[in-house]
Amino acid sequence: MANKNVELMRGEPEIAVRKLAIPIMISMLLTASYNIVDGIWVAGLGQAAIAGIGFVTPIFMILNGVSIGLGNGATSSISRAVGARNREGASKSATHSLLIFLVASILLTLLLLLIQEPLLKAYGASGQSLVEGLKYGTPLFSGLFAFMFANGGSGILRGEGDMKRAMYAMIVSVALNFILDPLFIYVLNLGSAGASLATIVSSVGAAIVIMYWILIKKDTYVDVNLRGFKFDSNVAKDILKVGIPSSLDMFMMSLAMSFYLAFISSVGGEYGIAAFTSGQRLYLFGIMPLTAIASAVAAVSGSAYGARNWEYLNRTHIYGTKFAMIFSVAIMLILVIFAPQLSMMFAYTPETAPLIPEITNFLRIACFGLLLVGIGMPSSFLYQGIGRGTTALMWTIIRELIFTVSFTYLFGIVLNMGLTGIWIGLAVGRILASILNFTYARYTIKKLKAVLN
Repeated sequence: MANKNVELMRGEPEIAVRKLAIPIMISMLLTASYNIVDGIWVAGLGQAAIAGIGFVTPIFMILNGVSIGLGNGATSSISRAVGARNREGASKSATHSLLIFLVASILLTLLLLLIQEPLLKAYGASGQSLVEGLKYGTPLFSGLFAFMFANGGSGILRGEGDMKRAMYAMIVSVALNFILDPLFIYVLNLGSAGASLATIVSSVGAAIVIMYWILIKKDTYVDVNLRGFKFDSNVAKDILKVGIPSSLDMFMMSLAMSFYLAFISSVGGEYGIAAFTSGQRLYLFGIMPLTAIASAVAAVSGSAYGARNWEYLNRTHIYGTKFAMIFSVAIMLILVIFAPQLSMMFAYTPETAPLIPEITNFLRIACFGLLLVGIGMPSSFLYQGIGRGTTALMWTIIRELIFTVSFTYLFGIVLNMGLTGIWIGLAVGRILASILNFTYARYTIKKLKAVLN
């Protein structure tokens, strides 16, 4: 099975992107369903619980982002070795990745537990929303190792083109989450803490399945041998040159989210935060298929770059962009047309029902940003695939911190358009940055032609 995956990575790029993207897409939609399911169950706990979890979201993005980012570093390093037909190099990358996941888990768990309360207060959490935020965040941050090995392990599998088993592990995780959420939140009466505990236990399930394939069953293309392990700083650097910027990518988005929360809190209070948190769950769910296609672009472009094949690299980016655009337009139309019905999923109690108009407003305005995210996201992941993690990070900073934060502040605060202005700023900033990102990616590929040919 591993050899079939590797040959797919080295074959026609359009076929590879399409075949690799579908299982990643299913996997990521399942991952996003964690958020949706948590939101549905937590809605029954009231507005303070929704807002409290909303304040935790930026910190959780850092936590989850580091695990995904380091997984992306593993994917890039392994896929480039696959393209260069260097199985030993791919195996070394996988082994070093596991060590990096372990060290990062320990350090970040300690850090996040120390800074969570000051951060929540800085975002504007107070009173009951602060209590609910801490109840949700403490178990979540304590279980960082589960996200690290589940997401990081998936990155190792993606590097060798084994997207299907990464998807199977996620199915196990989501099935557990569906069962445990209502059990922990309501039956065991754990409230907000129950939602995060269910997510952690579910992630442990995914991590165990993936580590079984890599370490015990050993039927992967990479051959991880921990007994004969010898640390190689060059291999670690190769993983981290993509992994660290990719992790910082999520940190920058979290930092941008902090600004959004501050703006929203100043003009809409707890009501605005609760509406944004609910709408954002659907927006994040909507971009998952685009992230999946972009992840396939990263793996295939890494293989093409490792094989020094400029034509395949160029075709990978063009096809990935077209593929993502089809999905982005379809998703945008669904979120805009069915906004009132979708909003009701997160506001089905008498207390939360007043949120429906503002969640609908968010979906009908902010989701227009999806219109051109389909050309921006594959471009960012292309940089990761060819080992230029810093370039991918630069475009996240341009999109979220420079363009989107500026436009949300301009429309929402300066022009005094309130929550509607902030939703407009989210859409305008992302559309403009995506156009520039795609243009720069085409320029980058053009420059690489002389190097790879």
